[in-house]
Amino acid sequence: MTTTRPDSRAFGSLLLGPADQGPRRLRVRIQLLLSVLLVGTNVIGAGIVLALMLVIIPGEKIAREFAIAVAISGPTYVGVAVVLGASYGTVTTLAALRWATREEVPTAAERRAALRLPWRLSLMQALLWGVGAALHTLLAALLQPAAVLSVAFAVVIAGVVVSSVAYLFAEFALRPVAARALSDAPTDVRLGMLGVRGRLVVFWFLGTAAPVLGLVIGAIVVLSTPNASPRQFAVVVLGLSAVILFFGLLVTSLTAGAVTGPIAAVRGALERIRDGEFGVEVVVYDGTELGELQSGFNAMSHGLAERERIRDLFGRHVGHQVAAAATSTDTLELGGRTLEVSTLMIDLVGSTTYATEHPADDVVSMLNRFCAVVVDEVDAQGGLVNKFMGDAVLAIFGAPVALADHPTAALAAARAMADRLRVEVPEIGFGIGISTGEVVAGYIGDESRFEYTVIGDAVNAAARLTDLAKGVEGDILAMADTVAAAADDEGNHWAAEPPVVLRGRAEPTGVASLVR
Repeated sequence: MTTTRPDSRAFGSLLLGPADQGPRRLRVRIQLLLSVLLVGTNVIGAGIVLALMLVIIPGEKIAREFAIAVAISGPTYVGVAVVLGASYGTVTTLAALRWATREEVPTAAERRAALRLPWRLSLMQALLWGVGAALHTLLAALLQPAAVLSVAFAVVIAGVVVSSVAYLFAEFALRPVAARALSDAPTDVRLGMLGVRGRLVVFWFLGTAAPVLGLVIGAIVVLSTPNASPRQFAVVVLGLSAVILFFGLLVTSLTAGAVTGPIAAVRGALERIRDGEFGVEVVVYDGTELGELQSGFNAMSHGLAERERIRDLFGRHVGHQVAAAATSTDTLELGGRTLEVSTLMIDLVGSTTYATEHPADDVVSMLNRFCAVVVDEVDAQGGLVNKFMGDAVLAIFGAPVALADHPTAALAAARAMADRLRVEVPEIGFGIGISTGEVVAGYIGDESRFEYTVIGDAVNAAARLTDLAKGVEGDILAMADTVAAAADDEGNHWAAEPPVVLRGRAEPTGVASLVR
């Protein structure tokens, strides 16, 4: 079964909306997310700089002139950078994504540009912070030379953190666009998104390299400070540890989300397949190895859906029991084996006349109603409808799946279908014959095309009894041996009739009909 159930977490978060959201809603969502995330990241970065400069990396006492200059330039530059960065970033982003907000098919260049947007936004943040680092380092060099190293390190480390977080935030916010860009593109082509290895390297740098580098710089500052005390170095270590632990957790969470999001989507879809929702898809929004995983899952899901469709069609053609037996083995061989089964044949009375007197649509409708009753009752008793022969049907009880009490099952099915046919298909008569005996059951034909069938005297006897049943009350005749082998509860519904000589046999055959 193929499912089209909507998924509000198709991109791994409710913030990103459903996969089928309209272009206007997508545009507003991206603009809000990018603006809030970029502004928030830069404001937090400014706080890091202030903490590092004033508390974490203490040098000599801060000069009044330098403090005033930083108090003026810092907030001013941060405000200008935030406004320019957020506005320019969102404007350029939406311009690059015009095709997505217009529901157009992207060109190869537009697809590459869309997938590289997180890099562009991250580089823009790095440029802004680089200018800020140069400006404040220059101020330190002019007003408090001893603090140059501290100021440069504080701004640079904050810029690295902000740029890295900006990349991860942008990649998160642009997942719906990445999904549309990748919808008709091969995911084995890296189009600019940071891969799993790259994400882990970023995490290593921020979680390991940056703190170690900070401790080294802090140690250099403390050692170069006259009369430095162990307390100063302790403050450096504790302060840097607090900042790095906080941002390390943030980056780890974002990186983990970027890595586990596609995996969680696949896992959820696997659970739906386990529940029978074959053909379910996950949204491919990642251009890395994880996107290949998502795309590979979709290909597998489509294959499973196609397999189930073919299996269902196969079962409808040959019977689900035969289909299950055929698919349970790697090879199928022509030939068969001798089994004792019960066979049931039913044939309509006057179907040729009915066909000449009614439109073709009415004939087909009648035959479908007739076959539906037969199939339903045979299935209910564990039998197999083996052949549709025009207006006749052959059913087998006991093959290919063994049935312990196949005579009882065949007789019960005959009675039930007769009662239903008189009500549901009253416009035409029928005859039913049931017999029990040995048959050869197996695959007959050629290696390129064959069918499962049964051949033997029991099949021929059922056919002969079917013809005779059309002229008796109750419209059913069964072999006496079948009734004798059935359970007592079922045998009580049948009464012996005078033996008859069936065509092709020399000796009379005991028969029974329904008790009326």
